[in-house]
Amino acid sequence: MKKILYSPYFSFCLFIALLLSAPARAAAPALDGLWKGPLPVPGGQLEVVFRVVALTGGSFFATLDVPQQKISRMAVSVEVRGDTIVFMAPEAGSQFMGLVSADGKALTGTWQQPGYQVALTLGYTSAPISTAKSARLTPPYREEEVAVTNTEANLTLGGMLTVPAGEGPFPAVVLISDMGAQDRDAAVGDYRPMGVLADFLTRRGIAVLRFDDRGVGKSGGDYNEATPPALLTDLQAAMQALRSRPEINAAKVGVVGHGEGGNLALLAAAEEEAPNFVVTMAASGLSGRDLVLQQQADLHRSLGASLTQMQIGVMRRQAILDVIRQTPDNTKAQRLVAIMLRETNPSIDMATAKISASLLTTDRYRYFLDFNPADKLPSVKCPVLLLSGTADTYIEADVNLNSLQRGLKSSSSVNTRKLTGVNHMFQADPSEWTVVNGQPQPTFSAQAQEAIRQWIIVQATEKSK
Repeated sequence: MKKILYSPYFSFCLFIALLLSAPARAAAPALDGLWKGPLPVPGGQLEVVFRVVALTGGSFFATLDVPQQKISRMAVSVEVRGDTIVFMAPEAGSQFMGLVSADGKALTGTWQQPGYQVALTLGYTSAPISTAKSARLTPPYREEEVAVTNTEANLTLGGMLTVPAGEGPFPAVVLISDMGAQDRDAAVGDYRPMGVLADFLTRRGIAVLRFDDRGVGKSGGDYNEATPPALLTDLQAAMQALRSRPEINAAKVGVVGHGEGGNLALLAAAEEEAPNFVVTMAASGLSGRDLVLQQQADLHRSLGASLTQMQIGVMRRQAILDVIRQTPDNTKAQRLVAIMLRETNPSIDMATAKISASLLTTDRYRYFLDFNPADKLPSVKCPVLLLSGTADTYIEADVNLNSLQRGLKSSSSVNTRKLTGVNHMFQADPSEWTVVNGQPQPTFSAQAQEAIRQWIIVQATEKSK
């Protein structure tokens, strides 16, 4: 079953979430939510979880989690063929094809990967719906639904502004989530990191604006069509909206970004209308190409592969990346990549290889491979706090923190901190999770929240230069 983990490419922490999705048919089943099931493997079983988000453009954003093997948000494409649904994870060479049950609550079909095929049934769970207004006490601060207008992209983003009690003006931050089409809380199941962080900061005197990604919730546009430079304009529009508010101190507006959001925050800080300060959580400090190859090597080591096996895996991945980067003609690149994928994994058919190749040659993936955070970092002048967790298996703390810190040579202040036991999702060590109805629930790291609060307060109390 370890073959499921052949790919090192974990989409939760990278810039490659542009997914190829078939347009929804009129009679297509409702997919929005979580599809879970026990995957039989030699010696036991593994829970697999597909998270599907229906976008306003009629397509889907989807990811795969395998919690027992620490896979989170691996990129998945969705294809609807009448009552048959196909989930494909091209980097893992795996796919699931299932038939929708009469009540729409189950998918019964087959999981296929190199050298392994097995029956699998996935059960449906609706995406958690926030019941905050009816399930919690009225918070000691103001909440306001807002609409952020991005004039450059000609779209409107729905969001939530939370403002501390009192007259202000208050320091404020925009929260921007990691890669993927996410709502304003960055909800994954019951875990809502951006919602939790917004509540924590607002209760302590810091106003917060968080918004739904394109095509999610109350936001227009289509996330699948947006590259990071386009998403940067969404962040800039959100900062502008904050600075226009009378209760906000326009000279103390920062950005707190997670994963890709952290890198977007740094890109914004390199522009003319920069934030006054930036906090990154698990931002990447390596080029996309180097990050993929490093993760390839790390994955093989974690699986106990020999040095030779690891080197072969890295060389194969590098060859595919080189073809993608050196072949601007998409038709030609897809044909070459499909052939290479088939050579690496003969068990997949050509149709699957072609779809996988199309995913690996999207504008977003091409941008990711060529993106190097170091290119823009010297232009960042504002103070920056860099946070990473020691339990992050996707963005290794030391390597990425060191790379970012070296590049931020023009910043007025750079602070780095490694948080013990914190993973890429910025969840605390499982021993610190809260227990609800006898079940441990993932908890946003308390040390991360406090580190962010303390640092923002320092920036807010310093005199503007």
